[in-house]
Amino acid sequence: AALAAALFNGSARGWTGRGTGVDDAGLALETQVVVDGLTLHAGVTDNPLQALRCLGGRELAAMSGAIARARELRIPVILDGFICTAAAAVLERCAPGALDHTVAGHVSAEGAHRALLGHLGKAPLLDLGLRLGEGSGAALAIGVLKGALACHSGMSTFAEAGVVGG
Repeated sequence: AALAAALFNGSARGWTGRGTGVDDAGLALETQVVVDGLTLHAGVTDNPLQALRCLGGRELAAMSGAIARARELRIPVILDGFICTAAAAVLERCAPGALDHTVAGHVSAEGAHRALLGHLGKAPLLDLGLRLGEGSGAALAIGVLKGALACHSGMSTFAEAGVVGG
């Protein structure tokens, strides 16, 4: 949440949420931690990589690096969930178009995830209200992508199928 707020502005409250079901006290604590982090690192909001370093942690840095390397290797990536999308957003802020090899597998029940996808211009493949984590949205999206690929690669053209006047 802190990284998304640093990259795209907005209030800490606007970027935090109940995730997998935190109670009111947990949400208040999360929001305060984001406020504190943004206050402490107020000078990094203009530099996406510094924002990642100061607010993202090693896990998000590793995700950003993996997504960047996948682009170099021409490997498509399914973005899964708010945290993964925040890590990817750093790349897009550094170099618009850096996420052209990615697709949003789903949009989670977190309102902030939908907002973040909007900032990135990514439409999710699935909108099932998931909040499970563990890559569950990406796992479901793989079936959709495989089906789309099969249709694209395996369907006949109208001419090949003998369709007249189509």
